[in-house]
Amino acid sequence: MEFGVQPRTDEPDGTQPAAEPIAPPSLDALMPPQVAAKAGDIGVTKAGMGVVRTLALSVLAGAFIGLGAMFATTVGAGSADAIPFGLAKLIAGIAFSLGLILVVVAGAELFTGNNLIAMAWAEKRIPIRRVLRNWVLVYAGNLVGAVATVLLIYASKQYEFGDGAVGANALAIAQTKTSLGFVQAIALGIMCNALVCLAIWLTYAARSVTDKVLAILFPITAFVAAGFEHSVANMYFLPMGLLIHDDGSSAFWQVSGASPSDYPDITWTHALVDNLLPVTIGNIIGGSVMVGLVYWLIYVRTDH
Repeated sequence: MEFGVQPRTDEPDGTQPAAEPIAPPSLDALMPPQVAAKAGDIGVTKAGMGVVRTLALSVLAGAFIGLGAMFATTVGAGSADAIPFGLAKLIAGIAFSLGLILVVVAGAELFTGNNLIAMAWAEKRIPIRRVLRNWVLVYAGNLVGAVATVLLIYASKQYEFGDGAVGANALAIAQTKTSLGFVQAIALGIMCNALVCLAIWLTYAARSVTDKVLAILFPITAFVAAGFEHSVANMYFLPMGLLIHDDGSSAFWQVSGASPSDYPDITWTHALVDNLLPVTIGNIIGGSVMVGLVYWLIYVRTDH
């Protein structure tokens, strides 16, 4: 049989029907209206998943983002004295992109990306309780996965590598995050998840793994380089900084020459109240409103 041609069968009168060509699969990216329709379908599917599957995939996503955060922390170690600020942030952003690449390509459920489920709610295809159920389950699973990754990395003493440069960078990151103002953290969270959900939106248009990786790379690098705040990433960055900071007997302090008093804002209260809470609020606004509901308004809403 020739490629691209339907098999031929005899008609009752013995003649052969005309061959019908088969259209090859399209390699073009989906257009924005098609992406909007796909986003709604995906939102319905995600909101309808069972509890066990949702939690398992969420734990994976937390671990994946934790690996991206670990990678970014490591490549940024010692960069303050070696390369310009902007270039150091660029390199860290490229490294952190690993996290979302793993989430999208390997398959996992990420709270920040799932803010796009708001599109399916706006279409009235799922009730708000389904949206909130998904967000709570996924947030909890992400937290478990990220903290489990922190504990493994901490137990490995990887933060002592580079004469303590990795741990010093982890502390510097945590110090910066815990010293933010409440409103500032919300604003940084909004901007972050607008970029994250735009990255997810672009992957919905993609036809191949290569397309998805390239779609993720620039928005994620941009949010990290700009210093925006991602709640799930902070589930790694903050506990890692806290564990290192609170371990006064660690050999890290002797190796690095630093002291816990150099990082006064790294406390559980600052981490939870001054960062994770407002950043989560900002992420919800940035993802569900600034991306999900805006694109629903443009491409899906029918009463205009």
